[in-house]
Amino acid sequence: MLTIHAADEMRVAWGSGESVKGGAVAVEGARVAAVGSLTELTERFPSARVRQWPGGVLGPARVHDGPLPDAPTPRERIHAVLKSGAVAVLEEHADTAELRAAAARNDVAVLPRTRPTAIIENGRADLAVFDEKGACMATVCAGRLVHRRR
Repeated sequence: MLTIHAADEMRVAWGSGESVKGGAVAVEGARVAAVGSLTELTERFPSARVRQWPGGVLGPARVHDGPLPDAPTPRERIHAVLKSGAVAVLEEHADTAELRAAAARNDVAVLPRTRPTAIIENGRADLAVFDEKGACMATVCAGRLVHRRR
């Protein structure tokens, strides 16, 4: 099933000055099917499910580049990363077999070093939506909505 994620504003990469008002990303499975305006994507994919994130800025999910948050279990530590809008961690901080297994079960990438993130057609669908204060509203990891602030 194809899902379109849309927000008041979209950035294909963080730190760039470019943003798209009313931007959207079409996600099919674990991949980005298309990027554009909500109007363009709903016309192109009329049967898609639409998830709108009012008041948010949609962009690529981030790389968590510091120590993982404290939590009682490895699964909860990985979930705390997802709640922050990140879908990747550095291998130096995923330093136990249990943490690496929890990351793998949740499709969280374990990277040797940080890297730039961007939304790219046919790329892995890793998205995050942040509110005006910078708090994560939603995280999509490999096409799955894994965090949503209520």
